[in-house]
Amino acid sequence: MDVALDTAPKGEAPGDKAARELKAIRELENRLAAAYSPDRSAAEVGVAVRTTHDRFSDSAVRDFVPILVERAVRRELEPAQEPEGDTAIAPDTATAPTEKVTTGDGAPASADHSRAPATGRRGLFVLAGAGVVAAGAAAWAVTRPGSEATHAAAPAAGAPPATVTGTVGSEKMAFFGDPRVAEVFAAHGFDIRVKAAGSREIATSLDLAGQAFAFPSSLPAAEKLKREVGVRTQFTPFYSPMAIATFAPIVELLDAAGAVKYDGPVPALDFAAYIDMVQRGVQWDELAGNRTYPVAKNILVSTTDIRTSNSAAMYLAVAGYVVNDHAVVRGAAAEQHVLPTLQRLFLAQGYTEGSSTGPFEEYLTAGMGATPMTWIYEAQYVAASVAGRLRDDMVLLYPSPTVLSRHTLVPLTPEGEEIGALLHNDPDLQALAAEHGFRTGDAARFDEVVTEHNVQVSPDLVDVVDVPAYETLEHLLGGVAGAY
Repeated sequence: MDVALDTAPKGEAPGDKAARELKAIRELENRLAAAYSPDRSAAEVGVAVRTTHDRFSDSAVRDFVPILVERAVRRELEPAQEPEGDTAIAPDTATAPTEKVTTGDGAPASADHSRAPATGRRGLFVLAGAGVVAAGAAAWAVTRPGSEATHAAAPAAGAPPATVTGTVGSEKMAFFGDPRVAEVFAAHGFDIRVKAAGSREIATSLDLAGQAFAFPSSLPAAEKLKREVGVRTQFTPFYSPMAIATFAPIVELLDAAGAVKYDGPVPALDFAAYIDMVQRGVQWDELAGNRTYPVAKNILVSTTDIRTSNSAAMYLAVAGYVVNDHAVVRGAAAEQHVLPTLQRLFLAQGYTEGSSTGPFEEYLTAGMGATPMTWIYEAQYVAASVAGRLRDDMVLLYPSPTVLSRHTLVPLTPEGEEIGALLHNDPDLQALAAEHGFRTGDAARFDEVVTEHNVQVSPDLVDVVDVPAYETLEHLLGGVAGAY
């Protein structure tokens, strides 16, 4: 907000006075958030303070603005009486025109905002009350292509944020838990509440009743979910290449064994050489000259559970491509050809966790002994580096080839649709996503983050392959899961 300043005390520049006022407003926001906790969320208090402060933007005399803002906000935040009676629940029968949605990495993706009411997993487009219907219609007017505004409408003055619930892949929990992210959503009138689940679990078995959106970590999972719930809309606000979190001594051992490439600034694991070692049952202590990790266990990358997690499905996609003579798996014959090797890659691991947070946390805390190589999203490694959680011997190793995990939001209500549009369009949310390690359409911001924190990543990934078609991937996932 630009604060109007007509005068300034002697010795104080207008800019200094404006900064002093904004500092007072920030302190007021923190003080009121503490005073009204737990009855009011910090995001709700923040919206009230900033909205009220905006009302004084044209005031010529600024000295008493923070006091006036505090008085007005305190009146506003006093507990309100609950309205009598229940709110009727009505199905959403409105349809919206077809929209072209642009993915976070700049690639266009066709999306259609038509939807039909139903029951169960196909009946998630349910709105509570006519007021929500009106709010959804207003938000569509300002988020559809061709409209003058690019963000959802700001909340009415004094209106509390609307609580919106969603289910997301566990690797995005830190992003949604960031107070700065909550603040941006609150400025648009939303209080976002999310829970974590494995991406394939989201798409196949999770009860999503009452959720406004689902946010798995890949296009295949989103595609399956869209078929289940009967919608065609999707938003892909950011993406992440798949990578391997490992340690410098492990890279040296693999390099000596001829399984590492140095085609770019970051080493890459030659997946063909790696799979050859897995098929031959090579153990770490059998590698020539191994004095740093002489452990009698098979060389294996640790993954998540193939039955629930998207990151494991991405591992399967890369391995299937390599085993299929470096071609995307297509057709029943190719599926049967690659399946025995894929089963071995997963079954030999033993117990695997249901989401990507667990294995990466073990990598960060347990060290090389427990998890010498962990299959992760690049974003997890970048975020850990930004948070100062990486040790000096920890390194990132890209699989060659790799795949891109395109984090795809599927809206289940009009409010979920607004959240998807905000994640895709809002520059502040895009910048915060980059700070959490995700690559977005704003490549420059991601580059700034990794440069500032000296994270060794590959800026331009060339050896990237496509994920198999939805049906093929499901057949492969089912074939591996059935062998457990």
